[in-house]
Amino acid sequence: MIASALGLTLLGVLGAVQFDLMVTLLGGGVAVALVGFLDDRHRLSAFVRLLVHSAAALWALIMLGGLPPIQMGDHLLRFGWGGFVLGILAIVWALNLFNFMDGIDGIAATEAVFVLGAGALLSDTSAAGVSTSNGAVVIASASLGFLVWNWAPARIFMGDVGSGYLGYVIAVLAIASAHDDPTALLAWLILGGVFFSDATVTLIRRVIRRERVYQAHRSHAYQWLARRWRSHSRATIAIMAINFCWLLPCALFAVRHAPLAGWTTVVALAPVVLLVVFTGAGRA
Repeated sequence: MIASALGLTLLGVLGAVQFDLMVTLLGGGVAVALVGFLDDRHRLSAFVRLLVHSAAALWALIMLGGLPPIQMGDHLLRFGWGGFVLGILAIVWALNLFNFMDGIDGIAATEAVFVLGAGALLSDTSAAGVSTSNGAVVIASASLGFLVWNWAPARIFMGDVGSGYLGYVIAVLAIASAHDDPTALLAWLILGGVFFSDATVTLIRRVIRRERVYQAHRSHAYQWLARRWRSHSRATIAIMAINFCWLLPCALFAVRHAPLAGWTTVVALAPVVLLVVFTGAGRA
């Protein structure tokens, strides 16, 4: 987080990252990381964490001008003021999702490198698009440096301070990208398809069983794989294979064929959802 913040500040001073985007990432990101650090050390209540996460999400939406329209077929789906509610829920879910998925060595840092790197690749060539791409590259680079010590067997662990921060900045960068390209939000959703599918299916199954969803558990699909294969690295490599061989081509197709972006998202995520269900996501 510190390396990312320093890099973003430097690029902001040099004009390579737009000031509004830099302030959005730093302000909300530091708040999320700080509450994560305190939770790692002292176990804060779920209410306090949710309050800070929601405030950081609202800050991002105010700074970025709300939730941008999304390309659906030949039309743009606009959210108006309702986009603030939907946007807060999406950002809060994204940062907690990353926290949930940080359960084996290397998985969250590797996913961050992929999503941020691919997101930078997919950004348009406008000034705002280049700014978003530069911000994504900085955080991806910091994540890659962290991954050197976090790969199995890990010598450093990410904790809430790192996972929540990564989830927040990825969500903010996705929204920032969508202000210039209405297909970008769907493309970033596709890129994070494994994390989104595993965390969502697992959460739904745990809610149905009336479990306390904020408590730690070991029922994600990737955790089942890691136990079944007796290897953290094999599970992480399997996820990266899905990312590069399936989700990245789908995201590229969505960006290049805007009217088909909505259907491409469905086609991209449907087999991933089925795969995590089959693997055991959320199973007791």
